[in-house]
Amino acid sequence: MWMREGKHVNEGRQRLGSIARALVAAGIGIAMPGCSTLGYYAHLAQGEIGILRARRPIPQVIADPQTRPALRARLQLAMSARAFASGTLKLPRNKSYTTYADIHRAFVMWNVFATPALSLQPVEHCFLFAGCVAYQGFYHRDRAEALADKLAKQGDDVWVGGVPAYSTLGHFADPLLSTMDHWSDDEMVGTIFHELAHQEYYVPNDTAFNESFATFVEREGLRQWHADNDLPPPDPTAARRRKQFTELVLATRRKLEALYASDLPDPAKLRRKHRAFDEMRRQYRDLRDSQWHGSHAYDHWFATSINNAKLLPFGLYDRGVPAFAALFDRCGRDWTRFYAAVRKLGSEPAEQRDAFLGGGTPGTAAPPP
Repeated sequence: MWMREGKHVNEGRQRLGSIARALVAAGIGIAMPGCSTLGYYAHLAQGEIGILRARRPIPQVIADPQTRPALRARLQLAMSARAFASGTLKLPRNKSYTTYADIHRAFVMWNVFATPALSLQPVEHCFLFAGCVAYQGFYHRDRAEALADKLAKQGDDVWVGGVPAYSTLGHFADPLLSTMDHWSDDEMVGTIFHELAHQEYYVPNDTAFNESFATFVEREGLRQWHADNDLPPPDPTAARRRKQFTELVLATRRKLEALYASDLPDPAKLRRKHRAFDEMRRQYRDLRDSQWHGSHAYDHWFATSINNAKLLPFGLYDRGVPAFAALFDRCGRDWTRFYAAVRKLGSEPAEQRDAFLGGGTPGTAAPPP
C-alpha cells in the first residue's frame, strides 16, 4: 500500500493496504525452496484463510438484529458505493466488497521496511508472480517485530507499518474489514474504488504506475460519487495537507540521497543524516502552525523515530495522477476507453511508462477510438 498511504497518506493515518496486495497474491498456495520460505508462505496462507473464513454477506450483517446501527448504516453505504463502482465507474463486477469480516484487531497485516543505514535502497524480498517488493508483510505483529529486530541488529534502518486493508487483485473475493469501521465515508468509499481499480488492471513490478492509476480512479470516482449523490465536493483542505506533507518528506529524501552519494566519511554522513531528520521535524511544525490552523493530522507520524526505512513508501501514490487525469480527458472522460488506454500503456516498456508518469511522452498509448 502506502501509502493508499503505501499508498498515499490519509488524514492522521497511513494506509498501506495496496503495498500488501502483491505479497498476498503471490503467497497463497505457492511454495518456494527453503524451510524459512515455506514457513513464511504457510503463514500468509493461514492468515488469508482466516480472513476469508470471517466473511459474512453484507445483506446478512445488515439484517442481523445484533448489528450496531452505525455499522448497519455504514454497510448500506458500502453496498451503494459498490454498485456505483461497477455501474458508473465500470470497475469489475464481482463479489469483492460484498462481504464484511470482523477480524478483532486494528490492522490486518504489518509490513516491515528496511534499508542500509546510509542508503535509501530498500532491502527487497522477491516472490513468484508478484516480483520483488520493498517490504515483507505479516499477519501477526510479533513476527513482523522479530524480523525488524533481526534486521536492526544487522545495522539496517527498519520501520514496521500497520496495514488496515489490502486487495488480493481479484484472486479472492476481498471483504470490507472491521479495521475500516472508523474511517470517514470518503475513505471507505474511496478505498473500494481504489482496490477495484487494481483488480481492473495491474502491472507486475511497477508500483508507481499501479498506485498512480488507482489513486486517480479513487479521486475521480469520489468526485463523481459526490456529484451523483448531491454531496458537497470532497474537502480540498485534507488533500492539500497530504500533498504538503508528502512534499516535505520527499524533499528530505532527495537531500539524503545527495548526502549518501557524496564523498564524506561515514561518520559525517550519519551526523548530517540525523540533522536532516531534525530539520524535517522543524519544518513540519512550522507548516502545521503557520498554514494548517493548528491541525495535528500528522503529529503521530513524527511522534516516533524517523529513519530511511520510514521514508520508503512515499511518492508512490501521487506521482502520476496528473498524467492519468490528462489521459482520462483525452479519452472523452469515458471509463471504458480510459481503461483500454491504460492497458495499452501498461504493455509498453517500463521506460515509456515512467516517462508517462513524469509528464513526458506517453509512448504509443493514444486513446482508442
